[in-house]
Amino acid sequence: MATTGHPLRVVQWTTGKVASEALKAIAERPDLELVGVFAFSKEKVGQDAGELANVGRGLGVAATDDLDALIALKPDCVVYMPLNPDIEQLARLLRAGVNVASTAGFITGRAYGTEARAALEEAAQQGNATLFGSGINPGWVAYLATVATGPCREVTYLRVIESVNIGPWAADANQDELGWGRPAGDPGHADDIRKATAVFADSVESMAAQLGLELDDIRCEVAFAHAVSDADVPGRTVRRGTVAGIDAKWIGGSDGVDRVEAQLRWTVAAGLDPAWEVANGHLVEVLGSPQIHLRVDVLPENLETFTLEDASMMGSMLTALPVVNAIPAVVAARPGIVTYADLPTVASRFAPKR
Repeated sequence: MATTGHPLRVVQWTTGKVASEALKAIAERPDLELVGVFAFSKEKVGQDAGELANVGRGLGVAATDDLDALIALKPDCVVYMPLNPDIEQLARLLRAGVNVASTAGFITGRAYGTEARAALEEAAQQGNATLFGSGINPGWVAYLATVATGPCREVTYLRVIESVNIGPWAADANQDELGWGRPAGDPGHADDIRKATAVFADSVESMAAQLGLELDDIRCEVAFAHAVSDADVPGRTVRRGTVAGIDAKWIGGSDGVDRVEAQLRWTVAAGLDPAWEVANGHLVEVLGSPQIHLRVDVLPENLETFTLEDASMMGSMLTALPVVNAIPAVVAARPGIVTYADLPTVASRFAPKR
């Protein structure tokens, strides 16, 4: 935890698709100063951050793979965005007093396992530092869902549904664990989906906590739909009869009653058996007194000129910006693992139209 009058000193961890959108946003904000960049690959070491992220200009910050050198910069916050997290790296940052805002499958730490979560909490307390995780979902949409309960006298059930055809992005590395195109009934596939989506149990845990509910258990129910014909899916082979739809429901219960749910319905093809309805958006359902239903659509400024490349960029932006916009609140927050429940309202900033 730290509070300062100068622009907050920020280190960007990695320069992939999501991280590049974070870098662009950090470079635009007068209250943030980019002081360091971590790169995994040796060929990126020494290159300017602006070039790596296609910012359109040099930023005067060279990428490095030296963790100690980045800690020596005394950053206020590291924006941690690897595809796969390294618990010891995170713990070293926190023990060194560096706040961390992450998109690396982190909301409460539940998905990392009991031992890892305890180690990160201990490191954060030792360093008087804060660890926060978000993204579009899990993260911001679940945050919005809990805010949506504000007019209710009581809530009996809260559900967040992500229902999207993700075929255009199926080739991304973060889709490798989902098993698109696996045979119907393939042993172990449901367990692989539970493992790949475990961070949504974090989301259920976080939503329940914000509603003052202690859960007894969180379980995952998985169902599959199969392609009715060979599907044209970028980067994947999806034949007729193989998996082209995944439905995973993470459900939290208390006193033997289901209370909170995060549902994922992802497809990569239009023709499915069974024929699932896909909303292509995020839905929030609040059951109680009164009931509240929200639909969250994220749209480009100009649909007529919107390309698949633009869609990929917007998806990365949606993942990155909830974390970037939270940096000032994270730096000012109490030490330890925190969620949106521990932060003031996190919002973007007004800026003149470019």
